Amino acid sequence: MEIYPQLIMDALATVRYPGTGKNVVEMKMVEDDLRIAGLHVSFTLIFDKPTDPFMKSVVKACEAAIHAYVAPQVEVEIKTKALQAPRPDLPDLLPGVRNIIAVSSGKGGVGKSTVAANLAVALTKLGHRVGLLDCDIFGPSMPKMFQVEDARPYSEHIDGRDLIMPIEKYGVKMLSIGFFVNPDQATLWRGGMACNALKQLIGDAHWGDLDYFILDTPPGTSDIHLTLVQTLPITGAVIVSTPQQVALADARKGINMYQNEKVNVPILGLVENMAWFTPAEHPEEKYFLFGKEGVKNLAEEMQVPLLGQIPVVQSICENGDKGTPAALDSASITGNAFLQLAARVVTQTDRRNQEKAPTTIVGIKK
Repeated sequence: MEIYPQLIMDALATVRYPGTGKNVVEMKMVEDDLRIAGLHVSFTLIFDKPTDPFMKSVVKACEAAIHAYVAPQVEVEIKTKALQAPRPDLPDLLPGVRNIIAVSSGKGGVGKSTVAANLAVALTKLGHRVGLLDCDIFGPSMPKMFQVEDARPYSEHIDGRDLIMPIEKYGVKMLSIGFFVNPDQATLWRGGMACNALKQLIGDAHWGDLDYFILDTPPGTSDIHLTLVQTLPITGAVIVSTPQQVALADARKGINMYQNEKVNVPILGLVENMAWFTPAEHPEEKYFLFGKEGVKNLAEEMQVPLLGQIPVVQSICENGDKGTPAALDSASITGNAFLQLAARVVTQTDRRNQEKAPTTIVGIKK
């Protein structure tokens, strides 16, 4: 039997790409390299990305269509290529990033995101290049804390890839899933979807050169944390807790997660948030609302540094809601506390890099 190109193209026109519902010919996915030699047919299918989830199923569907509409004995050879270059593997995933710092807490409500946001701003005030990734897929808060809720990141084609350009505010480059979802609706995603979204924010964004890449992780221990340690060589972790005993119990779990021999991420130190309440009109007075020096005692027990004690001041909540982090005002009580925290984080990071080998990512068992 004689096989001619139009027979093949007509068969391929019956194959629809699941992402759009249009057929592969209509979408111009068939490369102009169709070759026919007797009963042997070869051509290339073009996909946008090398990680296209429908690639294998579309290739099989094209082969099946040729067998069904042309002849079952036809030998079909289908190659694939992607318009976009693949995401780099480690250690080239974030080549311009020097230090990756995970800010974590054992439980919610201890002010971890407030600490992460202010730490990022304080580091820029100390002259460092800083990126901030909101890793809390289900409860993103950074867009509000930086007053960029209406921002919508765009992409640029760089080195063969379409890369998301982070939003920049107060000198901090930032990305959050909050930029891409409706803030008034719950994000009802399974763990795998959330982890894939996080990987995109990390690996498909143009972070550029950074001295510090701050990860605002979700509270507790979860799939997100596992994805982070499997994707990034985290330089060190900063654990945030209040002095309250129930928070300290969860902080221990967070410390244990990073110190697990399979994870092996160094603890840079602990931050005692809401350490005491100080009235603005009486800055010398201290009221210990959640217990006294609980995190300081835990740091001594766990033999890790106490990086800072952040007092409760009404303005810290107001600044967070207004999108003006307290660290912007270094003359204020909390602003000064965050600047001191940033300086200690820099010191501990430098010490960690001098004394310990670089962190390796956690291997994935298949």
